[in-house]
Formats: sequence, C-alpha cells, structure tokens
Amino acid sequence: MRLLITSDTHVPPRARQLPAPLLAAVDDADVVFHAGDWVDTATLDLLLARSARLVAVHGNNDGPELRERLPEIARAELQGLRFAVVHETGPARGREQRCEARFPDTDVLVFGHSHIPWDSTTPGGLRLLNPGSPTDRRRQPFAGYLTARVADGRLTDVRLHRLPPRS
Repeated sequence: MRLLITSDTHVPPRARQLPAPLLAAVDDADVVFHAGDWVDTATLDLLLARSARLVAVHGNNDGPELRERLPEIARAELQGLRFAVVHETGPARGREQRCEARFPDTDVLVFGHSHIPWDSTTPGGLRLLNPGSPTDRRRQPFAGYLTARVADGRLTDVRLHRLPPRS
C-alpha cells in the first residue's frame, strides 16, 4: 500500500498551485495524508478528486469552511497499523513524550505546522512523521513531502522527497 504524506500546502498565498511532482505522487498513492494548513477549499477539493483515499485535518491557518469539512484529528487503520493525523504537536522539545501520552493507541502520528521534516520513534514505539511543506520551505533548505509504504502491517520505505525551487 503506497502512502503520500503532506502538510502545510498554503495554496494560496505561498504557491498558486501544488507542485507537479506532489500531484503525481497523489495520483500514485493508495492513501494520501494531509496534516492541515490547506488555506483554500479548492486544494481540498482537488485532493479529494485525485486521491483514492484522503485522511486529512484542518490547521491553524484554515478558515471556517475548511474547519467545517475537516476534523482536528483524523484516524485510519491500514493493514492493522493505526494512524492519527493532527496539525500541531507543540514545540520540538518534549514532542515525543507529549505525543506518546496524547496518542496512546496510535502506531504512526502524522503532523505538520512547523514546515520542518521530522521522522522519529518514541521509546514506546510511536512513529512521528512531519513531511515539511511542499510550497513554503521557510528556513529549510528545500520544500518537500513524504512517501511510505505499508506492508504486512508495518510502515516501510519512508522517504523524504525534495522539491525543486519554484521559478
């Protein structure tokens, strides 16, 4: 099962549209995770139309219309692997302990907000994934997104994809 993990698309104002490599990855994915900060409903509608399955939440930059359509926390079980998606997890310091306490029945937590890619595993085994942003790299050297696979109830092949600079 192929996964695409993205967040903080910010269309507009950070980009007029999603990058072509990201859209191609959406088309190839069996499940797309989006951890909030869409900013516009058109991007949500686009991913709903192009995704085989979308698991998504709203973020702090999303207005009332997106908040009506998306939850604060989304959950999915894929081949027995339990996923949760949330936009914000707080500061990096103490994140693993906070998330482990807040999501005790979760195997993989997808989050966004910081625009900083993150991949770690807590002492209790919770995998934390932040894909960064495909449109707003902030102080990061590149924009990006994640892909992964679920096979035999395990998360495998987690890969950070660097996007070329916008022209």
